[in-house]
Amino acid sequence: MMAADVLQRYRSVLAEVGEDIAVRRYAGTGAGRAIVQEAIARGRVVGLNAKDIVGDIKLTDRKVILINDPGAVVPDGKVALSAMLPLTTNDKLFFRGHEVAIIYPDDDTRRVAGVLIALEILVRD
Repeated sequence: MMAADVLQRYRSVLAEVGEDIAVRRYAGTGAGRAIVQEAIARGRVVGLNAKDIVGDIKLTDRKVILINDPGAVVPDGKVALSAMLPLTTNDKLFFRGHEVAIIYPDDDTRRVAGVLIALEILVRD
């Protein structure tokens, strides 16, 4: 299966069961920090399986699957997700009215023939 086919499948599935998730990059620290870049991408938030909870992983941690769609519409004042890659643990995700910390931004698991289709991001409240 080619990367374009896999990307189309992700688009279809996330159009039905996904939600819009903001990826935020800040400048500075503390309460006075400002958002310098923000992307809106389609994603899905899922809980972890018992086998995933090892080491420092907590029961309340979640996984976010976030599509890297080059054809996605970029809202005014935002940037494409690809412009923010690679994500780091300094970046944040915002969905369902609150912001979560990125614990591990995995950009390897959901690649097809070297093309990044989606990120699998471990997040914590």
